[in-house]
Amino acid sequence: MTADSEVGSSVPANNGNAGGTRLVIVESPAKAKTIAGYLGRGYIVESSIGHIRDLPEKADDIPEKYKSEAWARLGVNVDHEFEPLYVVNPDKKSQVSKLKQLLKEADELYLATDEDREGEAIAWHLREVLKPKIPVHRMVFHEITPHAIRDAVSNPRDLNLRLVDAQETRRILDRLYGYEVSPVLWKKVKPRLSAGRVQSVATRLVVERERERMAFTAANYWDLQALFDTGRAGDDPRTFSATLTGVDGRRVAQGRDFASTGRLKGSDVLHLDEAAATALAGRLEGVSYAVRSVERKPYTRKPYAPFRTTTLQQEASRKLGFSAKYTMQVAQRLYENGYITYMRTDSITLSETAVAAARSQAIKLYGSAYVPDKPRVYTSKVKNAQEAHEAIRPSGEEFRTPGETGLSGDMFRLYELIWQRTVASQMKDAVGESVSIKVGGTSSTGENVEFSATGRTITFHGFLKAYVEGADDPSTDRDDSEKRLPTLTEGDRLTAAELTALGHSTKPPARYTEASLVKELEDREIGRPSTYASIIGTILDRGYVFKKGTALVPSFLAFAVVNLLEQHFGNLVDYDFTAEMEKVLDDIANDRAERVPELRRFYFGGGDGDEGLKEMVTDLGEIDAKEISSFPIKGTDIVIRVGRYGPYLDRGGARVNIPEDMAPDDLTAEKAEELFSRPSGDRELGVDPATGRTIVAKDGRFGPYVTEILPEEPAPADGKKRTKKADAPKPRTSSLFKSMSLDTITLEQALMLLQLPRVVGELDGEEVTAQNGRFGPYIKKGTDSRSLGSEDDLLTVTIEQAKELFAQPKARGRGRAAAAPPLRELGEDPNSKKPIVVKEGRFGPYVTDGETNASLRKGDTVEDITLERAAELLVERRERAPAPKRTTTRTRTAAKKPAAKS
Repeated sequence: MTADSEVGSSVPANNGNAGGTRLVIVESPAKAKTIAGYLGRGYIVESSIGHIRDLPEKADDIPEKYKSEAWARLGVNVDHEFEPLYVVNPDKKSQVSKLKQLLKEADELYLATDEDREGEAIAWHLREVLKPKIPVHRMVFHEITPHAIRDAVSNPRDLNLRLVDAQETRRILDRLYGYEVSPVLWKKVKPRLSAGRVQSVATRLVVERERERMAFTAANYWDLQALFDTGRAGDDPRTFSATLTGVDGRRVAQGRDFASTGRLKGSDVLHLDEAAATALAGRLEGVSYAVRSVERKPYTRKPYAPFRTTTLQQEASRKLGFSAKYTMQVAQRLYENGYITYMRTDSITLSETAVAAARSQAIKLYGSAYVPDKPRVYTSKVKNAQEAHEAIRPSGEEFRTPGETGLSGDMFRLYELIWQRTVASQMKDAVGESVSIKVGGTSSTGENVEFSATGRTITFHGFLKAYVEGADDPSTDRDDSEKRLPTLTEGDRLTAAELTALGHSTKPPARYTEASLVKELEDREIGRPSTYASIIGTILDRGYVFKKGTALVPSFLAFAVVNLLEQHFGNLVDYDFTAEMEKVLDDIANDRAERVPELRRFYFGGGDGDEGLKEMVTDLGEIDAKEISSFPIKGTDIVIRVGRYGPYLDRGGARVNIPEDMAPDDLTAEKAEELFSRPSGDRELGVDPATGRTIVAKDGRFGPYVTEILPEEPAPADGKKRTKKADAPKPRTSSLFKSMSLDTITLEQALMLLQLPRVVGELDGEEVTAQNGRFGPYIKKGTDSRSLGSEDDLLTVTIEQAKELFAQPKARGRGRAAAAPPLRELGEDPNSKKPIVVKEGRFGPYVTDGETNASLRKGDTVEDITLERAAELLVERRERAPAPKRTTTRTRTAAKKPAAKS
């Protein structure tokens, strides 16, 4: 790629109404279908179906002539200007052929991919692969409406190669990081792990939060809660609650006064324990109180800015229960079908047309009193905001209300959220009054006590009529919440109708949710907003993080990976270093830096002694694999270790597996001792009288099972080789039935289990066996089979019963047996509006709304799962549903006429 910032032909050869055929290429079939309907005759609109080429993913993708090169595995020639090796994706070759064929019939080519760096790069790759000999135009738009598309066709621009350069640099950086660091994890932690430039930093954030929780010591503190009464019958309200805040001039300690160690940060506060608080309450019985001060302040709350990518992801998570990934998928469908503007944006600005549309709709719905005289203007606080788009808003010159769209389900709900936020952004402030009251009294022993109460009233709701933002902390008051206090003046007498001593405990920092992790990444300027959804999806899919409710919990595997990266690749997971790389990419996009020097500094190091990635991964001898995967439990001789088959506890060689769904901060010294005190799983049951072999019950990776202990193989005679492991005899094993327990299983039961699969008898000259399969217990005769009612039937079914079963028609599909009653009923799904229940399935418990099923995840239990968590699982399952079949949309003239080439 050349260093020129712009290349191409920006003046269309004709205006779309004259003769000739114009080929318009977009990324997705849905987008193609919508745009084709707006362009009409003379245009062919086709999709590239995303990226058509990329760096090779596996060795088979590398062209033969490069396979011998040392750099070939990276797909980047690090010895020659970091030149990338691009190959057409195998699954895109047929589409590329189709585009080339359509190009032969066209007179002009319009590259209409998204107007961000990734979209610019896709357009450049299309031009490089298709090699058009006709005029090429870059067609850009931020909403898919008839007016916007016609305007984009009439006003094309050239390809911006600075944006392409920035995107290419990002891709190369990520490839070098992933392909050089991931093999280190394979060797030192566990095979098939992955590292990523932003993914690993995001994982570190989640791990660090868990470390804070593990190091946290709760502090207990007490105060008094009083219910004061004005004694005036006409007051509304007449009573109000207040909290003890001072005794004899010393402030009473609250949660903010304690450090994470559980100790007070300073000595100037009064720390009340239960005994002191209860005693003080007793000394205040029957005391009279008076208002010492009343402070009134005007309350103003300004509207929230329109959505950008990250704020949409956060709010959809809080209000709709959507994952970041699913939010972007639904938003993509809304954009491609012409309902909203482009959804990957850092901008919070609105066009003049959009401002007019929002103000008009606010006036129509709420009245002119709710709309300010002048339009509101918002400016982004995000540093290095990427290429300007508008904020995310309803598309068009006039907004459709949600009810006018004809949308349903999740598309309706997300559109409604965007519409509400956009309209509210052009409405007046909410105003009111906040009040702070201090009440004083004297105890029976002369102590001077002071209580405080705060209230808020809203006199004009303004934008809150249209929209109220959610919060990550459920205990936080909503912006539209009110707490009314009586009208009081200094000196007013009060009585305490109730006086209660209340205990409190400080809480560890909350785990990240998807919404709060997105906010944290953005606040630290790590990564790009458009990548956050895929980053969170990756750390979940890789097993570095799992969910408990909406909280993101790091696995012990994540602790080992982060431990290694922090100790041996500190720069690569340093927050400031990662943020600085984003600024470098912005500088390249804005022509303030060049790609090759920056890549050279990252990979080979700088002249100022900075170590490059290449040097970091060269010498791995000093990395102690056991040490980086070991975590001592404080105050014990127990060590948490992360092995290739999962985490376990180690005490002097004695081991016990850690439950998969256990959060690291839950594994206290007491819990570890409890795990060791449980039956080890290697419980000797007795001797099989038929073979003389010892039968034991064990707890394995896939659940409890019984097996036999084979005698040790005798040493081979001189000159003979030991039997290969693959050829050695295998012990009989069998999983326990669901109705059995590892603690109570008997030798008799174990011997029956070890008979499986059991020969029942013979029918029609063929052997009938009873066996357990992935879909449950069944009997088999040749290639024919029938399901059994329960696992216990495996041990008792007779040949006569088998004959009766085989005489019956074989049940097909899900109607094999009567539906079992649900294990729990949770309530109505906020998405489908259908009841969600928990059921037991072939592969374990799952939730369903009758249309979508989702298995419970690690950390979820039938007893504890909430309606919100169930709805989230169903949302994630829907987002993995197969995409609809794509269709090619072509709108062409009846016959091709020759046109002048330019």
